[in-house]
Amino acid sequence: MSRALRDAYIVAATRTPIGKAPRGSLKHLRPDDLLVHALRSLIASVPSVDPARIDDVIVGCAMPEGPQGLNVARIGALLAGLPSSVAGVTVNRFCAAGLTAIAMAADRIRVGEADAIIAAGTESMSQVPSGGNAPSLNPRLFFEDADVAIAYGMGITAEKVAERWKVSREDQDAFALASHHKAAKAQQSGWFQAEISPIDIEEHRPDLVSGRVALERRTLSLDEGVRADSSLEALAKLKPVFAAKGSVTAGNSSQTSDGAGALLLVSGEVLKQFNLTPLARFVSFAVKGVPPEIMGIGPIEAIPAALSLAGLKTADLGWLELNEAFAAQSLAVIRELRLDPEVVNPMGGAIALGHPLGATGAIRAATVVHGLRRTQRKHGMVSMCVGTGMGAAGIFERL
Repeated sequence: MSRALRDAYIVAATRTPIGKAPRGSLKHLRPDDLLVHALRSLIASVPSVDPARIDDVIVGCAMPEGPQGLNVARIGALLAGLPSSVAGVTVNRFCAAGLTAIAMAADRIRVGEADAIIAAGTESMSQVPSGGNAPSLNPRLFFEDADVAIAYGMGITAEKVAERWKVSREDQDAFALASHHKAAKAQQSGWFQAEISPIDIEEHRPDLVSGRVALERRTLSLDEGVRADSSLEALAKLKPVFAAKGSVTAGNSSQTSDGAGALLLVSGEVLKQFNLTPLARFVSFAVKGVPPEIMGIGPIEAIPAALSLAGLKTADLGWLELNEAFAAQSLAVIRELRLDPEVVNPMGGAIALGHPLGATGAIRAATVVHGLRRTQRKHGMVSMCVGTGMGAAGIFERL
């Protein structure tokens, strides 16, 4: 028997501040504890919802091993104090893992299999580096008839995008500087407050004078990577890090980071039962594959596909969180799709704010739904390129 699809509503969205890896404020916090903080903060923001009504917790993680392995979703849910009846599953689509978790949660609600699901993402690049602790590539990738680009480092793919789409070093640096300036303005204006749940940090530090170990407590409430004092002159001095004669530098690339984000999605029935006010409706999701050697152009394929599913056009987007894996690929996407720069990353992107891989989709979704509400814009999107050659895009509608 067929049934009509239901709507999936986002009623709460929050995230941790993003810490710099591997030496930032969150370096000693386990990724499951980052997830716990996001989950507890999320539940606390909707006190009228009975946690026992939550059907599942879906968590994105790009490197699900070590301290973020062993099904971190289920472990995080239990450590956060959710009832044992609440299940958990970890999903991995690299940088789109968090966004994929949201899409999966929305799908289960829309087809009537669930009424309330938490979609989240967590990643500690301080504790589990990009590629994992013990990467093991299939030797067949290096056979003559194989696509060796699957084994390319992400920086090399950015260099290839910059070359093919003719994105200059000067343009990349200018884009990076704009990211920092927009993020600094947003922090100074308090625009991130609605989405960030500050996190308390305790560190033990040796006191060489007294010979004792002192306990230091502080609260992190802002993303650590923003450099308000950055300049074109400073960025121009940085050397390429992936190709000797290349244009991609540490300054025009995303920062390695630690963080987590979480959203609560519910059906219309739960919306009415608990008298909830929705932040947004999840509209559509698309993922597309592209050649691995130019993986950064993935959004060029995914964004039009998500818009088509939603019956929308590019001009309908009032807010677009385009993950800044590299300035080169971001500019290639913006130019190829003729995106309005005014709606792309209005509060800065991953070059300034950081990119905790599998958590980024959930984090940037929190940015979109709160940003749409603050600015009264109608439709927003989260999109990113994905390792091994993919692009993903999800659309949200403010209600």
